[in-house]
Amino acid sequence: MRRTLLVIAMSISPVALAHHGWSGYDMSKALKLTGKVLESGYEHPHGQLRFAGPGRTWSVVLAPPSRMERRGLDKARLRPGATLTVEGYANRDRPGEMRAERVTIDGRTIELR
Repeated sequence: MRRTLLVIAMSISPVALAHHGWSGYDMSKALKLTGKVLESGYEHPHGQLRFAGPGRTWSVVLAPPSRMERRGLDKARLRPGATLTVEGYANRDRPGEMRAERVTIDGRTIELR
């Protein structure tokens, strides 16, 4: 039994261990904010953007770039100055950070999860 547990523990990818969970986000309070993109990043494991929303600048965690591209949210749409609406959940411990569930930009809504 111990040997089996050791083999399982050793086979878990370091990437999987490093990946954060979504439990840090308050899913009881959905946010829907409209504002302007200040800057964006389109890299793995998740894209992100800084976004000037009502009364505050938000750091927004997006989906992986491959998923965003498949669903029609390419890098060019997330250009600085673009107006967008982000729907998602605020981080419980980091004020000003949210996880995006969907983004509406250029008249199109893209589901990220």
